[in-house]
Parts: sequence; structure tokens; C-alpha cells
Amino acid sequence: MKEFLPEETQESPVISFHIEETEYVLEHSEHIISWIEDTLQKEEKACNFIDFVICDDAYLLNINKEYLQHDYYTDIITFPLNEDPIESNVFISIDRVKENAQLYKVNHEDELHRVIIHGVLHLIGYDDKSEDDKNKMRAKEDEYLSQRNFS
Repeated sequence: MKEFLPEETQESPVISFHIEETEYVLEHSEHIISWIEDTLQKEEKACNFIDFVICDDAYLLNINKEYLQHDYYTDIITFPLNEDPIESNVFISIDRVKENAQLYKVNHEDELHRVIIHGVLHLIGYDDKSEDDKNKMRAKEDEYLSQRNFS
């Protein structure tokens, strides 16, 4: 398993990225980590760790079946282990991200960043079950995507 870790400090949460069952190369991991930390700080959310696993469809489908009893592909599954401070494992299918990027006619890295921040916003406490919640979530995604200083 390939792993990308930030330099650890006592004040900072540990945000890490792991690659499973795919040859995907994550670009700008250190910038993504800083961006996530900034988002958590702006939302005034404490965080101990978030472990992201970027994987292929089959890997995430197995997780979806085993832990959620869902037999379908998805782009992200977030397992919150603790709410305050945040502790979580987040699984992202790079296959779904790439397919959705084509569908929405966006760059796959931009779509990956949207999926990442979507997962983080769920951990912060945002929901997307109702239409109103979806609109609020999308507005927050757009707000934080516009604050990226990389790509």
C-alpha cells in the first residue's frame, strides 16, 4: 500500500492518503492535506485523524457489500469512527470519480477534490438527504473548492 502522510505536529490532525488496488497517483497530496486542515479550522471542527483510501470499484464494492449490505458502486463511503474530535476512514473509488468527471465534463482531479471535500463536510456535520440540505452541501463544496491553492 502506498501512503502519503503530512509532517506530523502535535496541533495538526493526521490526514493521510493510501492507495489500494489501483495504480492511481495522487497529485498535490500535501496541498490537499493543508486544504482539508484549513476547512476543518474554518468550520471550527476538531480532528484527530482522517484516513483516505483511494481504491478501484471492486475494492469499494466489496466494502459496500460487507459493511453496508449495498450491492452497488459508489464514489465514496465514509466511516465516522468518532464525531468530536473527528476520527474517520474514507474510501473513494477513483473509477467512479473518473466516470463522473466524464459525465459532468470536468477534470477528474477537480471531481476527486469535490468528492474529498464532500466526505469532509459529512464528517463536519453537513447532510444531503433533503433537497435543501443538498443545496447547502453543494454551496459549501463550491466555497471550499474555490479556496484550493493548487491543481
